[in-house]
Amino acid sequence: MEDTPAQRPRRKPRSDGERSRRTILDAAAKLATVDGLEGLSIGRLADHIGMSKSGLYAHFGSKEELQLATIETAGEIFAAEVIAPARDATTPLMKIEVLCEQFLSHIERRVFPGGCFFASAAAEFDTHPGLVRERIAGFQRDWTDQLTQLVSEAQAAGQLRAEDPNQLAFELNGYLLMANTAFLLYDTPEAIQMARTATAARLALSRASS
Repeated sequence: MEDTPAQRPRRKPRSDGERSRRTILDAAAKLATVDGLEGLSIGRLADHIGMSKSGLYAHFGSKEELQLATIETAGEIFAAEVIAPARDATTPLMKIEVLCEQFLSHIERRVFPGGCFFASAAAEFDTHPGLVRERIAGFQRDWTDQLTQLVSEAQAAGQLRAEDPNQLAFELNGYLLMANTAFLLYDTPEAIQMARTATAARLALSRASS
């Protein structure tokens, strides 16, 4: 008698392969902030995590495919570390404050050993046209758009005074990126604290008078 679908043994999900790929990409995202995405060769990554080149080639067919997958994973890490905590904030202004704090915190905690992954990747690929640059630029646009949208919402809620939301988001982002650069270059936590002071002062300047 022929087996019915219900009688056939179910295949186990390929969870081991998925876990292996995630482990590889987590390592790649961290390594890329030190060696750069261009320095992220399959051979270099294989040596770093103690895996064979053939094993890595089974997951990624080319260097560009590895780079794009690494960018995606870095985005997921950033979302968990920086963006997700702001979802519990109850007002748009509080969301902005949490986003700024979590951005600085993820640098300070060295979630990526070479600082903000996307600041590093943008500096590396800003003059190199192609799909990798497009993905990095897309992330940066989404991040800036999120800040700008929250500024607009805070203005609509009467928490911030009327001004160009793009300008305010640009200035806040500038403080965050400068903190990232100075923290890495000078290896001092003072840069993080100065950025905290600067973002708080800038938001205070924009608060709507009660």
